[in-house]
Amino acid sequence: MNTAAAARVDVAFPLQGHALPRDHRLALAQAVAAVLPWLADDPQAAVHPVKLVHGSGEPALLSARSRLMLRVARERAAELHALAGRTLRVAGHELTLGEPQLRELLPHTTLYAHFVDAGEADEAAFLDAVGAELQQLDVSCHRVCGREQEWRGPQRPLHGFSLMLHGLRAAAALRVLEQGLGAHRLLGCGVFVPHKSAAAVGD
Repeated sequence: MNTAAAARVDVAFPLQGHALPRDHRLALAQAVAAVLPWLADDPQAAVHPVKLVHGSGEPALLSARSRLMLRVARERAAELHALAGRTLRVAGHELTLGEPQLRELLPHTTLYAHFVDAGEADEAAFLDAVGAELQQLDVSCHRVCGREQEWRGPQRPLHGFSLMLHGLRAAAALRVLEQGLGAHRLLGCGVFVPHKSAAAVGD
């Protein structure tokens, strides 16, 4: 693969803890912002939602593979090592952070975001808005809108959809990974990852 390295990276912290609410995005963002206030000054910085054990029960259990993952500018990644050993309190639950690992953002033909904020738009208007935003990023691809969702937000409930982007070229995929789509990146909105069935692309 001859694509230039991305300007951003994911930094993944192993977690020691027991459980989190399934709707933990806002509480997690607030806990992270309390120890990393500079994240709020970076519009592309992102906090990934923590992957939890599947099911409908509350609270949801953490698995051995649960991570706190932050997407930050490459030049700031080293600063995050200072968080190892810190304990965050998230919605009444304690999460202790292990030693972080840096994960490169790699281009894939298919990217997926669990939730992209749609405001008050319906599916058709949402896809139109996504198309306009992708055009601004000079990204051409197929858009597949997924499940409609609602999550707790800072002023109002967040309404949006999951979204898959397919048929991406490498440079376009990196732009989507670095920039994201829509608003509320610190709440895990508009944060894309390679779809598990997607292949990496090199041109």
